[in-house]
Amino acid sequence: MAMEQIKMPQLGESVTEGTISKWLVSVGDKVNKYDPLAEVMTDKVNAEVPSSFTGVIKELIADEGDTFAVGEIICTIEIEGGIAEEPSASGSEQKETSSDTVDAIQAEQGSKARYSPAVLKISQEHGIDLTQVSGTGAGGRITRKDLLRVIESGNIPTTSQKVEAQKEPASAPSTKQDVGKPVSTPAPAVNVPVAAGDIEIPVTGIRKAIAANMLRSKHEAPHAWTMVEVDATNLVEYRNSLKDEFKKKEGFNLTFFAFFVKAVAQALKEFPQINSMWAGDKIIQKKDINISIAVATDDALFVPVIKNADEKTIKGIAREISELAVKVRTGKLKSDDMQGGTFTVNNTGSFGSVQSMGIINYPQAAILQVESIVKRPVVMNNGMIAVRDMVNLCMSLDHRVLDGLVSGRFLQRVKEILENTSKSTTSIY
Repeated sequence: MAMEQIKMPQLGESVTEGTISKWLVSVGDKVNKYDPLAEVMTDKVNAEVPSSFTGVIKELIADEGDTFAVGEIICTIEIEGGIAEEPSASGSEQKETSSDTVDAIQAEQGSKARYSPAVLKISQEHGIDLTQVSGTGAGGRITRKDLLRVIESGNIPTTSQKVEAQKEPASAPSTKQDVGKPVSTPAPAVNVPVAAGDIEIPVTGIRKAIAANMLRSKHEAPHAWTMVEVDATNLVEYRNSLKDEFKKKEGFNLTFFAFFVKAVAQALKEFPQINSMWAGDKIIQKKDINISIAVATDDALFVPVIKNADEKTIKGIAREISELAVKVRTGKLKSDDMQGGTFTVNNTGSFGSVQSMGIINYPQAAILQVESIVKRPVVMNNGMIAVRDMVNLCMSLDHRVLDGLVSGRFLQRVKEILENTSKSTTSIY
């Protein structure tokens, strides 16, 4: 028999970690290749992790609720074809690669110690001084189980991070994985007074991931904001004249949102600078126009993607919007459905909002908020006042990538397309 490892997969672009929400197997279970092992949550998607092997589950390294970095081992499987090893207190750790032993030897020689992302995460959450913990792993390496035993004992060795950093900066644990990916640091506790009748709601793994991504976007991308108002009267009349027959014929709704997504896709084709991403030392202008759309559930926000939206008809976009929304709300959204987005359109108008500033869906360069269509008195070109269907389009942009001129021209073009949408000019097929 031989032992194989299952690692945390990357379930989307810019996803660096996932949370085990539920194990679907137990130690001793026999699994076939591609059988689901666990349900994993990230800030972008809920997905099942399939087995890469046929064999018997030997160890579940991750507990439900634990967050592991991409590439970190979450369980081990015994398969045919080698010599089985009996598990022991340090058996699983003795199977680590020779690089672990090198790390341990380097630590003993006084060089900078390195710890796994799971060890760092637990130590930060509980204030554990890793220099005072004895490891049972290969060469004395500290493992996740070592820290759990320390926490259960109640005798947690702590020290002031500030003093430690001043005295021995070389011994501070690295906050990066061996592969160079950053490990998320838990948010500091906030002292909020709790009165009688207040309800404490635990922050789930997916909510933590959403918060981390939103914070990253606001910290890294200098947000600017601009808005135009659009006279959607002709669009409203055209769509309302089609919606009943369309629903009866196609089986799904012809929403206003489909018209807005199509207009944005067309304008992105004419202004490809908007369809870009910041990459540190360069800007990547994406060839494909893939529109991310925001779909909310009671406790999370997902951004599935309409691929090659510029090549689709309004009917095709309306179908995809309907199908993706159903997938989100029934928990059937896959990681592939979330990847490749180059620009985000958010239907904030569905809540009655008339003006808002969205946070950019990192690493994209912009997000467009489509607000509620409302009837307002408008002064027409002939000086007369008329009641018109008006809608605000609010765009947040990354000012590292985009300037006001190109953003303004892009919005003007979207406005022009929408205001000229009518039965005589626009086909939904």
